[in-house]
This record gives sequence, structure tokens and C-alpha cells, in this order.
Amino acid sequence: MTRNPVTIETDASIVEAVHLLKEKNIRRLPVMKGGKVAGVVTEKMLLSYMPSKATSLDHWEVQYLLGKTPVSEAMNPSPHTVKAETDITEAARLLHDRKLNGVLVVDEAGGLVGIFTTTNALEALVAFAQECQAGR
Repeated sequence: MTRNPVTIETDASIVEAVHLLKEKNIRRLPVMKGGKVAGVVTEKMLLSYMPSKATSLDHWEVQYLLGKTPVSEAMNPSPHTVKAETDITEAARLLHDRKLNGVLVVDEAGGLVGIFTTTNALEALVAFAQECQAGR
């Protein structure tokens, strides 16, 4: 898993979220409120929230509106989560079965610990395969 992931607050704007995703080269942001997980927003969610190219608004009007729109309006308020002690196989199965690209990892109190993504699952698979080959 990726520990201490980059997060954003519920009152941050959609523009701030888009800039953070690009700046950090990531695809999902846990959305926080008062230190607790309030949801998750992904690159895909934000792109689908943008107005179509056929809009009559000019670039500056779009930027203004998205700068005033909180990320909480575009987020998923009920993201899939796993506990920190969840077995990696179970977490990977959840990604596969639900066709997810990532799940939030939380502690017993519901605090954010990390994110487990398909990339993390593939990294674990590669490490496991290398261990198996070394043991031959």
C-alpha cells in the first residue's frame, strides 16, 4: 500500500484537486473532513464533472465556476475501504471482484492509513514471483 497518501479537504475546489493530481502525478485523492475520511475523488470523476467542449462558457468562466465548486460535490462519499490488517490477497480480491482501481486503508478508528491500488497489488505479485524464482 501507499502510506500517508496525499489528501484534500472537502472544502477545497475542484480546480485545486485537479492541480494536486497533476502536480503529484496521482489518480485519486482521499477527501478529508476534520481528520476523517469523507470520501474519495478520482481523476476520472473530476474529468466527468468538467463541462463539455460544446459549452458556451469561455475558459475563464469555466475556471471560475470550478474554482468555486467544492471537491465534495464531485467525490464518492462512500469509498471502498479495508482495514490496515486486511490480508493482501483479500484486498486484491476486492479490487478484482468490484473492478476497482484502489481502496482506502483505514485503522480501527476510521483514520486514513494509506491507499491500496492495482499498482500496489502488481508490485506485490512481482515481489512474490521474484522470491519464488530465487528459491528454486
